[in-house]
Amino acid sequence: MMSLLEKGNREETKAKKRAIVLLSGGLDSTVTLAFALNEGYDVTALSFDYGQRHSIELENGRKVAEFYHIPRKVFKIDLTQIGGSALTDSIDVPENRSLDEMENIPSTFVPSRNMIFLSIASSYAYVNDINDIFIGVNAIDYSGYPDCRPAFINSMKDTIEKALLRNIDVHAPLIHMSKAQIVKLGVELKAPLELTHSCYEGRKKACGKCDSCQLRLAGFMQAGIPDPVEYEYYPPWYEKWLRQRS
Repeated sequence: MMSLLEKGNREETKAKKRAIVLLSGGLDSTVTLAFALNEGYDVTALSFDYGQRHSIELENGRKVAEFYHIPRKVFKIDLTQIGGSALTDSIDVPENRSLDEMENIPSTFVPSRNMIFLSIASSYAYVNDINDIFIGVNAIDYSGYPDCRPAFINSMKDTIEKALLRNIDVHAPLIHMSKAQIVKLGVELKAPLELTHSCYEGRKKACGKCDSCQLRLAGFMQAGIPDPVEYEYYPPWYEKWLRQRS
């Protein structure tokens, strides 16, 4: 029979599992952080200042990390030197795309972004003896980015193990969830959704027109929960739903 001391030591060991969570300050990464904390991980948040136009997310990431009283490290890399994306170059952010259009890779795709982020996170994990990395990618309600799919995440797990000869696991707990399910999970975990910002335009108020805003608003609507952040514009279908609720 396990003694109380042995039980206490085992529980303490379990509570001190360490993990990295990639935290952008957006909805998905914040819910992923809440999930990792709820699983008992001792979390360090990693954020990336890569020259993105939606850098307001970095400020929101800081607020989320402070809300949870966890350490956060910001890596600065300049992907504007590569360009080719509406987030890192002088290219217009697409607006009001249909769901069919979202099946195609949009101009907001930053080539190899998640591969770069996970490579840096795995290096940091290796040096700091951390075995788990969490990333908030989603392959259901998303903008068509190829590096948000299970095939990519599984390949990165294999690549990291081959590169470092260490089993550093990459967790993507939201990857098969709809945006509505992600919103509901965030509410269940009491995540500070009001502190998140997902808009591609990078202004103080979310634009309400880009892919990210529209997918987010649709998710909140389908979850039956009004989005707590401010928008410059609401799509007609969301306004209609708000009127029906009141």
